[in-house]
Amino acid sequence: MTSMKSSLSLFDAALLKPALWGAFAKLSPRVQWRNPVMFVVYIGSILTTVLWAHTLSFPGDTGMRPGFVLAIAVWLWFTVLFANFAEALAEGRSKAQAASLRGLRKDTWAKKLKGEHRQDGFLPVQAPDLRKGDVVLVDAGDMIPLDGEVIEGVASVDESAITGESAPVVRESGGDFSSVTGGTRVLSDWLVVRIGVNPGESFLDRMIGMVEAARRSRTPNEIALTILLVALTIVFLVVTVTLLPFSIFSVQASNAGTVVSLTALIALLVCLIPTTIGGLLSAVGVAGMSRMMQANVIATSGRAVEAAGDVDVLLLDKTGTITHGNRQASAFLPAPGVNKARLAHAAQLASLADETPEGRSIVALAQREGIEPKPVDGAVFVAFTAQTRMSGADLPAASLDLAGSPVALRKGAVEAVRRHVEALGGRLPPEVAQAADEVARRGSTPLAVAEGARVLGIVELKDIVKTGIRERFAELRRMGIRTVMITGDNRLTAAAIAAEAGVDDFLAEATPEDKLRLIRQHQADGHLVAMTGDGTNDAPALAQADVAVAMGSGTQAAKEAGNMVDLDSNPTKLLEVVETGKALLMTRGSLTTFSIANDVAKYFAIIPAIFVSTYPQLAALNVMRLASPSSAILSAVIFNALVIVFLIPLALKGVRYRPVGAAALLRRNLLIYGLGGLVVPFVGIKLIDLLLAAAGWV
Repeated sequence: MTSMKSSLSLFDAALLKPALWGAFAKLSPRVQWRNPVMFVVYIGSILTTVLWAHTLSFPGDTGMRPGFVLAIAVWLWFTVLFANFAEALAEGRSKAQAASLRGLRKDTWAKKLKGEHRQDGFLPVQAPDLRKGDVVLVDAGDMIPLDGEVIEGVASVDESAITGESAPVVRESGGDFSSVTGGTRVLSDWLVVRIGVNPGESFLDRMIGMVEAARRSRTPNEIALTILLVALTIVFLVVTVTLLPFSIFSVQASNAGTVVSLTALIALLVCLIPTTIGGLLSAVGVAGMSRMMQANVIATSGRAVEAAGDVDVLLLDKTGTITHGNRQASAFLPAPGVNKARLAHAAQLASLADETPEGRSIVALAQREGIEPKPVDGAVFVAFTAQTRMSGADLPAASLDLAGSPVALRKGAVEAVRRHVEALGGRLPPEVAQAADEVARRGSTPLAVAEGARVLGIVELKDIVKTGIRERFAELRRMGIRTVMITGDNRLTAAAIAAEAGVDDFLAEATPEDKLRLIRQHQADGHLVAMTGDGTNDAPALAQADVAVAMGSGTQAAKEAGNMVDLDSNPTKLLEVVETGKALLMTRGSLTTFSIANDVAKYFAIIPAIFVSTYPQLAALNVMRLASPSSAILSAVIFNALVIVFLIPLALKGVRYRPVGAAALLRRNLLIYGLGGLVVPFVGIKLIDLLLAAAGWV
């Protein structure tokens, strides 16, 4: 099925034809004035066209050949059209992706429940008639009508239409995997879903809106660069305007030469203002969002993509990002005087309400130890939460062959269990604390199990650091980006994993409040912070982070709080997001450097050409030995237009990302695009001049 990963090639016919039409459609003044630099070229094109018509009617008034003026006018129009084409081509790629997404949006029938349970009966309604808060039943083979949360049932869901991944995923009530997306299909079993959005507000609808290039707002850096380009344009405009009275005075004073023509002045102005980056600036921004979408990441705005390039602090969850995330229970380590079977039985009962993979692995390990889970009459189960960092069960004392009041079984982080037993008048035995420290030093995670005020022992959870993650963090460090690992593990485990992975810092025993506090602290110090998350408890931190990548499989709250959504639900995608943002900034900076540098060659081409008749000494500046003044001017104008065409692939594909420091990037940028911007125009203008001379057009 269609996914965000499928994209058309850069010069596919399906993109070129609409882009060519769009280039002409964008000639409207209402569109052109939004780009101040190209608007100057647009006005210059109109003026030279009027001057050409004037030379046809009154050839003696201007002293310019109509053919030369027409050639300048035509190439100025080409300059505007090429810039429009670059923007239209970038927008076309995004619109093609949006069109493919619209094809996924279908009006379906839904089974609206009369209550909130499957047995309550249902009424068939069309999906557009559903509203937020409605409860629907989705059986195997049915399409999920709108986004929502699973409140009952477990089922495998085909999300390939959204993510492009063919493997189905499990969606179930509770936990961080209860969110379902409209347009996906249930493959097995059934789900009861509470609709979380109104029609037109679904994730698919928001994705379509996000990828529409027309809705892209300018980012702060883009606005700042536009202001710089406008300032340069104004400076060159003032300089060019003063050349006309200067030329009149010089000709009258020396009684030699001819007054510079308006056509030559317009050509000079257009060649000196930064038309290259001015014509490609919008395309670079649109293409940045498009490249993010090709990575299956949906950004809510260009601002988010650009902020990713400026990020200097990365907050990464340990599980699934730094480690493989399949942390499993591997051993029961009983306290002195405690039978291993008793510890396993208590840990199993305390984990029955724990929907996390770790909790389920404890139940499975106990089963391998020969202990089958059995229902206990009168038991009150306590679900795991990020705040308490424990799960458990309150059991009647008789069920444990004890006398007295009900007994609280608790399983969770060692520190959380320690506080729990101390509140009940107990304490953590030194032998258990030592065992927990030994587990943590091995890089595993210790969980403590308590029966009332007594700690029964430790459950060891093992996880493995991902291959190559240390090298990636080293690359980020060379870029000046600081990595911080966030984990609910104790400090010893966190320190062991952090040392093995090579992160710069870590936050252990983290709660949602701790994450939020850490982000605010870094931001107060002037840093830009990026993080990932998938759960409702991550929403506050995601909303606070400068770049917040929510997992597509995560809860609705997480996706609404983030400014990016990763359809692949891959926590390591944050590293790719930062690299894409860096590439966007590098592309913009490289093209700006090239645009400003190549003005030097055009200066040497045009200035001698328009003043050499009055000041013959300026012929020394004709270092390119151009054939004639008219050839020099026309060659510079043609090169100024064609260079935009040759740079369109670079603007849309982006400058290749390299994990080096800012100083090294600056040197490389100046060497390749600064020096290249100086040399390439000299070569290009000379070649065009030779072609014009060979054709006899000058």
